[in-house]
Amino acid sequence: MTWLQRGATLVELVMTIVIISVAIAGVVGAFALISGRSADPLNQTRAVELAQLYMDEIISKKYDDATPQGGSPKYAGTCNIGPEGGETRDSYDDVDDYHNTSDSPPESAEAVLNGYSGFVVDVTVVCAGDEVGLPVSEAKRIGLAITAPGGQAFSFSAYRANF
Repeated sequence: MTWLQRGATLVELVMTIVIISVAIAGVVGAFALISGRSADPLNQTRAVELAQLYMDEIISKKYDDATPQGGSPKYAGTCNIGPEGGETRDSYDDVDDYHNTSDSPPESAEAVLNGYSGFVVDVTVVCAGDEVGLPVSEAKRIGLAITAPGGQAFSFSAYRANF
């Protein structure tokens, strides 16, 4: 009798089913883990885009409200933080006006941004010249804290020097 004619025993069938079941369970578990985190790269990309948009807007402003247009001569006063009375986002004219700005949903100076619902952007500005080897009043650190819809947090910072 050849091995083709005798068939498979019950033990061989059970072992085959167990091996296939373990392999399928491993593949399904890996797939579930991957699919559960599939939004992370998209949220990371959007957070970087938001940071770039906000930083571009903020850094393009003057160092201080008393800084002359063009920045020369440089501002010689103390480091001031916060908007001057009555200013709103569309009238911010210097870096520190953005201090304590919190946007949810995020928006540019012109309008709410589409595709960013669930994101939160918080801006802080502090006098930080000593962090970069300057007198404290000579530079401001702009901090962005961006929170994605899933609660993932991203931090970005940049310095605006008094020049």
